[in-house]
Amino acid sequence: MKPKTLTILYWIFTLLFAALMIFSAVGGIQPSPDAIKLMHDGLGYPVYFIPFISIAKLLGAITILIPGLNRIKDWAYAGLFFDLTAVIYSGIASSGKFDPMLLFMLVWIVPGVLSYYFWRLRPVPIATPA
Repeated sequence: MKPKTLTILYWIFTLLFAALMIFSAVGGIQPSPDAIKLMHDGLGYPVYFIPFISIAKLLGAITILIPGLNRIKDWAYAGLFFDLTAVIYSGIASSGKFDPMLLFMLVWIVPGVLSYYFWRLRPVPIATPA
């Protein structure tokens, strides 16, 4: 693939993934009744955990949008994938069975995987001495 194509695909999937993660984080920064119902009542997490995980997701999403920051970007991707994995696991553990609605999480996971994949394939500029 051409470097320009890789860069375009990287930004498409990164913007989509970051937007989805920011969207999922916003309602939990100041936990809404819906966020409390889902996270506390549905999955059993303490209410104080909701703003913590929401702020972490927001920071991770912002981090993957900032060019450079390669080492911390790896950590941000890892954290965002841990969050998505935890949501799927928590959904299964709290209900005792696999709910086919959990397949909807692929809407979040696929752009994240593709964003990370194209980020790793992207051409890295070679630093030249000044």
